[in-house]
Amino acid sequence: MRTLRLAGIGVTLAVLVVFPLVVTDALYAEFGVLTLLFVTWAVAWNLFSGYSGYISLGHAVFFGTGAYAVGLLTEHLHLTGGQIFWLLPLGGLAGAAVAVPFGLIALRVRRHTFVVITIAVFFIFQLMAYNFSFTGGNSGLSTPAFFWSPATYNNPFYYAALILVVGTVTLSWLVRGSRFGLQLLAIRDDEDRARGLGVRAMRVKLSAFVISAAITGIVGALWWFLIGQALPNTVFNPAFDLSIALMAFLGGFGTLAGPILGGLILEPLQQWVTITFTNGYLGEILLGALFLLVILFLPRGIIPTVRERLTAWSAWRERRGPQAEPAGVAGADRGAAAGPVVTGPETGTRSTPSAGSPR
Repeated sequence: MRTLRLAGIGVTLAVLVVFPLVVTDALYAEFGVLTLLFVTWAVAWNLFSGYSGYISLGHAVFFGTGAYAVGLLTEHLHLTGGQIFWLLPLGGLAGAAVAVPFGLIALRVRRHTFVVITIAVFFIFQLMAYNFSFTGGNSGLSTPAFFWSPATYNNPFYYAALILVVGTVTLSWLVRGSRFGLQLLAIRDDEDRARGLGVRAMRVKLSAFVISAAITGIVGALWWFLIGQALPNTVFNPAFDLSIALMAFLGGFGTLAGPILGGLILEPLQQWVTITFTNGYLGEILLGALFLLVILFLPRGIIPTVRERLTAWSAWRERRGPQAEPAGVAGADRGAAAGPVVTGPETGTRSTPSAGSPR
């Protein structure tokens, strides 16, 4: 099983590496970049929400903060070439800087109230982006012109996103298997009991929240470079939070591979709906309907459900044991072991004589 899993990871990485070399259409290449970015965001979101059980519907705050922070720096420094990618970590620092006070306030409450606070903070940031002069207001911020080859224009963004998704998945895997990850999972299962066992819940939750926010800020910065413009209603987009949560729930909430699978399914589907249907609200309608269907009929996600079915099927096969012998042969063997069978003269019933009875 381990060999098969490693082989699958290797094949997947190979496919991702050669994708922009094989698919040269600019539109589909951009779809590839967006898919990798949203898979990264879903994994980062799951690193906090999936492992701790605290559902965040305000992660677009860090996405937009990273986009605006790097956008303002790019504009101030007049950068136009490949050096823009060196600014991406600054988007992560901006997201982490916002996450610290945000988390110190929001994580003092329990899970249901936390969801409400994240939504409220999100709308505060969106209103600030509309009204602050340095964000450009309704005009937003535009990226500089990149004079790269049109045939391979998206390739730098693609490989930057690929490095980001591999790094984020690796980090999520390391966290899940570490003492820190076990503390997060203990908080998710029973926070009061985890505190009783010595887990410093606030510190653990805040650390995971900041790590998740930093990665999301980098994703927002790279997204801004790719799309070319940051507007308050695009970088602080409530549909992004819904999409990310749905990706994690679809693939398997709290699992390592679940957000990856959910992102690989959902983001291309969303892009296809966008270019196929002209109704701008159809995507949101389908997204909400899909979220409802997943919660109702696939609450544990694809990967946990498939795993449970395989485990049940394996247990059923073990219970069956070796192939049963033919009924006639088994019956004859049992009859021979029990001794001769006689028929009572009065009742017509079949009986087996005891060892000491006359024949």
